[in-house]
Amino acid sequence: MNRHYSRADNLIHQFDTVMRTLIPGTARSSRPSPVTADVQDEPMTVEERRHAAGLMRVNHTGEVCAQALYQGQGFTARLPEVRAQMEQSAQEEIDHLAWCDERLRELDSHPSVLNPLFYAASFGMGAVAGAIGDRISLGFVAATEEQVGRHLEDHLVRLPPGDHRSRAVLRQMAIDEAHHAQLALEAGGVRFPAPVKFGMSLMSKVMTKSVYRC
Repeated sequence: MNRHYSRADNLIHQFDTVMRTLIPGTARSSRPSPVTADVQDEPMTVEERRHAAGLMRVNHTGEVCAQALYQGQGFTARLPEVRAQMEQSAQEEIDHLAWCDERLRELDSHPSVLNPLFYAASFGMGAVAGAIGDRISLGFVAATEEQVGRHLEDHLVRLPPGDHRSRAVLRQMAIDEAHHAQLALEAGGVRFPAPVKFGMSLMSKVMTKSVYRC
């Protein structure tokens, strides 16, 4: 039997999600971390650890943006099945958020102080895309996940050779993001033209450069 949630219930849930996304250490994954006990780092220099932390901070902020994007789209999505898909994908993004947060702590680092700003911007873009229409909203998801996938592949190459634990996290994230993009297209999402994707790429670069060090 499906329970009917009031507007107040939904607002409380939204607020709880925002807090769990933005407060370090509060996100809880529903799946085991891909970093198992037998995955151990090799010795790294101080600079290598700092570089690894910068990359993982970028990925953490990317997951903050993804969570906000899905929340915004789910808030305005018209079809129940689309809203349900957004919620499922958002749960997997919470897994990513928790894994990145844990890895940052292992590297004696911290999430970006700019996360609230990027969350608000991403929520707004997601809500607008959802309000325009579900096909556009799903297409935006696919294009975003494709962009994230390219970032992950780039970071897998740029991580220090001895950082096996970060690499394990990013590999699983890359698998999940590709799956999210495929699901969005199969659900009817439109493929965005190259100029739109180029604009999204430029915005992504702004986020990457600003978050890497702070």
